[in-house]
Amino acid sequence: MISVTELRNGTKVEMDGGLWECLDYSHLKMGRGGAKVVTKFRNMESGSIVDRTFNSTEKLQDIYVEGKKMQYLYPDGDDYVFMDMDTFDQVHLGKNIVGDAAKFMKENTEVEVAMYGEKPLSLTLPNQVILKIVETDPGVRGDTVSGGTKPAKLETGATVQVPLFVEQDIEIKVDTRTGMYLSRA
Repeated sequence: MISVTELRNGTKVEMDGGLWECLDYSHLKMGRGGAKVVTKFRNMESGSIVDRTFNSTEKLQDIYVEGKKMQYLYPDGDDYVFMDMDTFDQVHLGKNIVGDAAKFMKENTEVEVAMYGEKPLSLTLPNQVILKIVETDPGVRGDTVSGGTKPAKLETGATVQVPLFVEQDIEIKVDTRTGMYLSRA
């Protein structure tokens, strides 16, 4: 059990029969009354966000979330198939767990899956991935590095903005957190 005054961004707790992650917190000291803690939690299973206010003396059940290395294998209908790098077991994860990370995953990409016991909660990609551009408009002669940007479709189906000098069939580095072009690979 942890006190609500010990909550920080990213702290994971069990409350109201579900698993929650703290997104934001603030301590409020009242004039005559006791202190309050105002929080914002995200449900790790459904993704819903709620605001909660606690008295500073309340306690919550903290949970231990383990990170497992897995390798993305292939899509299977609405699911994605991953291989546990330790046991070589295949695990099917749904779109609700994979989320927007699917835009930047290609076969054999290593990811980290947050597990609570045997239950997968979320997926984290590496900060940078190298992907091939399969479709983009040709650059105009004379365009330079300091020029504008144009849309480019990647091999995974995602679209990112790239500089005008970047051409089709070139591999680029993409930041998976922001979805932005970083450099040519």
